[in-house]
Amino acid sequence: MIANRAVEKLKEQFPNAIREISESREQMLVGIETSAIREVCQFLCDDEELKFDMAIDVLGADRMVPENTPTMKGYVNDPFDRELRSQKERVSPDERFEVIYVLYSNMNNEYIRLKVRVAEEGQKVPSVVPVWKSADWAEREAYDMFGIEFEGHPDLRRIYMPEYFEHYPLRKDFPLMGIPGSLPLPDKQ
Repeated sequence: MIANRAVEKLKEQFPNAIREISESREQMLVGIETSAIREVCQFLCDDEELKFDMAIDVLGADRMVPENTPTMKGYVNDPFDRELRSQKERVSPDERFEVIYVLYSNMNNEYIRLKVRVAEEGQKVPSVVPVWKSADWAEREAYDMFGIEFEGHPDLRRIYMPEYFEHYPLRKDFPLMGIPGSLPLPDKQ
């Protein structure tokens, strides 16, 4: 499996940049320090053996567990409930968001996923658009929906919401029914 080889090479090349390694559904997931993501991606793209030449997707995720999240009351041993309780304890504002990169190697017909953690306020993620042009709109989408900023992105602006919209709709603290009056809507006729 070339993804296992990629993990070995990343450990050798970037020993201080790897935060975690896991495998799920026969795909490797490597947690990377935010500041090193562009260099790691460039390495995976350029390495002659690995050739991860496509960024299939760049996704944002909000790890916050709102206080009012329902739990499985009465089911003390329920794994979902235990996971929610442990997430509430784990998620800090310094690591509220994740950016997940789904990369593909055409030469090896294999995927690898990378992820970085992002602070709630002020932290920027280095853009990987210089490595893969296909990351352009995906990074813009993560910015538009979560407010995650990508440093060095050639055109970081909203893609779905109007530029004047002050909120980020996929954040877990965004109201389910939206914010009344935040967008002008057509009159009901």
